[in-house]
Amino acid sequence: MWLTYSVLAAFSFGLRGILYHYTSQKPLNRNLLLCGTFTMGAVISIVCALLYSSHWSAAALVGIQMGLFSFGANASMFKGFAVGKASLVAILTALPSVIVVAAAFAIWNERLHAMQLIAFAIIVGGILLVRYSNDISLRNLQGAQWGLLAMLLFAGNDLSGKWSTLLEAELFPTLFYMFVTGASCFGIWWLRDRQREQGSAAREAEEVAIIAVAAASEKKGEVWSPRRTFLVGMAVGITNVVGMMFIVTAFDLGKAGLVSAVTALNVLIVLLYTRLVVKEVFSRTELIGIVLAFAGIVLMRLFGA
Repeated sequence: MWLTYSVLAAFSFGLRGILYHYTSQKPLNRNLLLCGTFTMGAVISIVCALLYSSHWSAAALVGIQMGLFSFGANASMFKGFAVGKASLVAILTALPSVIVVAAAFAIWNERLHAMQLIAFAIIVGGILLVRYSNDISLRNLQGAQWGLLAMLLFAGNDLSGKWSTLLEAELFPTLFYMFVTGASCFGIWWLRDRQREQGSAAREAEEVAIIAVAAASEKKGEVWSPRRTFLVGMAVGITNVVGMMFIVTAFDLGKAGLVSAVTALNVLIVLLYTRLVVKEVFSRTELIGIVLAFAGIVLMRLFGA
């Protein structure tokens, strides 16, 4: 069952990625959008916790750690995209499962048998091919430090999710603490930027980007209001919280590294969207990566037990 939950998590996070891609083209504040995303996660989690009479134990406080890792990972990823090479950052953020496998072995002695290891390598290889860019070289590594930091923090978030299941923490209280922490961090960051903007004529890089997008859009000058941005973020948050429910359940049933690798296939959902809706054409490298990733899933299904 862990594989089913992992695939469902990948699908949910893929939908989230599509919505992130869509909103990235809009004139809005990303910090406020993510604040809304995490806020919706907190609302749904607390409602589910009350409906199911969840037990609020100290173990659920691991969710705070998950929230900090998630906040730091997203912030580092966006910083890398802003100052560095997007393709390089994307490749690095596709590798947390490698860290998770190594850490899970070192901490919990989680071992993969030969066929699981082969399937894992095929899936990771497929993901890397999908995100591969021919213009990356040793002389073109801008943003690598932010990509590496994001990779480590995303891995930390996955490992924290696995840890919460080992501590037998209730799902919904854990997610509530996670989403409240993330929402608070992004909310504080948005307020800080807003105060800085009001107190200084200089614009933050993100605000400059937002104005540039707004000026280039068909509806010039129609920058999204804070209320609209926050509400759209809450809508995106539905896919995020559903994905977290699936992935934490998968961590409870399966090995951390395998769950992390399968869930990383959410990039294929986004890629399909760009092909069918945005009408981007797949390169040969991307097609090979997609075939490899699906082959890895088949092997995982056959030999994942």
